[in-house]
Amino acid sequence: MKNSRLFPLWDGRRYVFAEAPVLVYLELTRACDLACRHCRAEAIPHRHPLELTTAEVVNLIADLGSFPRRPHLVLTGGDPLKRPDLFEILAEARRLGQPVSVTPSGTYGLTPAVVGRLRDAGVASLALSLDGSDPAHHDGIRGVPGSFAWTARALRAALEAGLAVQVNTLVCRETVDDLPRIYDFLSRLPIVRWSLFFLIRVGRGRVMRELSPAQAEQLMGRLLDLSRTAPFEVKLTEAHHYRRIAIQRARAAGRIEEVVRSPVGRGFGIRDGNGIVFVSHIGNVFPSGFLPVRVGNVRQTSLVDLYREAPLLRALRNPDSFYGKCGRCEFREVCGGSRARAYALTGNPLASDPLCPYRPGRTGVPEPSGGVRARP
Repeated sequence: MKNSRLFPLWDGRRYVFAEAPVLVYLELTRACDLACRHCRAEAIPHRHPLELTTAEVVNLIADLGSFPRRPHLVLTGGDPLKRPDLFEILAEARRLGQPVSVTPSGTYGLTPAVVGRLRDAGVASLALSLDGSDPAHHDGIRGVPGSFAWTARALRAALEAGLAVQVNTLVCRETVDDLPRIYDFLSRLPIVRWSLFFLIRVGRGRVMRELSPAQAEQLMGRLLDLSRTAPFEVKLTEAHHYRRIAIQRARAAGRIEEVVRSPVGRGFGIRDGNGIVFVSHIGNVFPSGFLPVRVGNVRQTSLVDLYREAPLLRALRNPDSFYGKCGRCEFREVCGGSRARAYALTGNPLASDPLCPYRPGRTGVPEPSGGVRARP
């Protein structure tokens, strides 16, 4: 079935971001004062001695200018505030015309004064994590008493400073019942986006529990309904079949143009390795922070070259190469499934996303027996 049947406004191009990513995530450090139960990075209190130097980070930012358009750079961690050169890096990014967002950890160090410095440094937005509606829920996930209060203080300081704020929330069995109360808390604040991260069982997150496919499908439907009235954008991460649900509902209502033009439509095709790339604290490059298969290192090779030419990234940009139902699904161009979740379960980033219950009707490439394990 041709995609033009699904999307009357589509001009025939595939949703492939081969020339440039939309987002580059740079893990400045793995040092962090929290002990989050789901931490992808398995963060530690102290910095790694082989972290990228200030000059190497600046060179990487300069290299982003070699893409046809500069991708948005997200400085993450660990906690970026554990880098004493953070504001020097931000100054260089500003000089180079590089748009930057920062994702600091909700610790005692994230004071209103620090938030003000981030605003003055020219950051485009701040992303803060809120995994519970109260200290008992949030601090239980973050592993340090006081994190809820510090995060709420920073959130209000950022909004008072005029910063655009995204709030990130983990979605798993341990947090799902609290999501309505988190929404109630956030709906009273002028944030720009609520980003819900569906658990990928990597790092410390291996001990936490994902929703079942049926639970995830029901929740995505409720979030889609909520997005129509929410005072901020509702975004889902590592839950790509949310796009399929949006399309199915829009088609049934005769409003396909509406979903194509919506924030959901703007994310069509973007997934691990296709529009997204991740650079670790020591320069290793991965399709995303949740898909720990190394494709190279920026100390040896330009990120531009790695993003365009690494065999794994090229494969991830071709949904026709995916195995099982993801490879034959009529929504594979806009969705493609979570490559990170496929890898976490099977060891094969081209396998099907086990969280999606949808069964496409077409025949296609069968799932390989036992998965094909990619080398980390």
